[in-house]
Amino acid sequence: MLKPGDPAPPFDLECALDGRTARCSLTKISTELVLIFFYPRDFSFICPTEVTGFNKALKEFAAEDTAIVGVSIDNVDSHLRWARELGGIGYPLLADPDGSLARAYGVFDDNEKVALRATFILDRKRKIVFAASCPLNIGRSVIETLRIVRALRTGQLCPADWTPGLEFGPTDRDF
Repeated sequence: MLKPGDPAPPFDLECALDGRTARCSLTKISTELVLIFFYPRDFSFICPTEVTGFNKALKEFAAEDTAIVGVSIDNVDSHLRWARELGGIGYPLLADPDGSLARAYGVFDDNEKVALRATFILDRKRKIVFAASCPLNIGRSVIETLRIVRALRTGQLCPADWTPGLEFGPTDRDF
């Protein structure tokens, strides 16, 4: 799995976006940060809770100049059907049917033949500044991911459970 400091592998993939088929390229995303989250499959039990959770928080991430991109091994037709079933999704769901993007990020599960439940946050230079993965049976926290985005944007030392409005760490230290 890639780690903070690694360059993010580029992509230009077919995706479902706003009820239609489109393409999404990392090079064309202009926000300060990019949140890429990999998930195992459409039409599953945990994945819709994450996908709809990120969709509900889309405005909060946008306020932090952060684009959201979801990725699974499903094809774009599956993404379109699933997004309709979920009531619409306002960010791209990338189709990675051969798992090549998941493999490039080091999060393809060869036993299950799906992407792990993994989250990457990229900075403006498209280097990874945050990376985490969860077991397939445990969903990630959208609220915690938003907290991490907000902490990253401060450029300050942010202690455990830091939230906007709390004090930062000392400015004379790196960590």
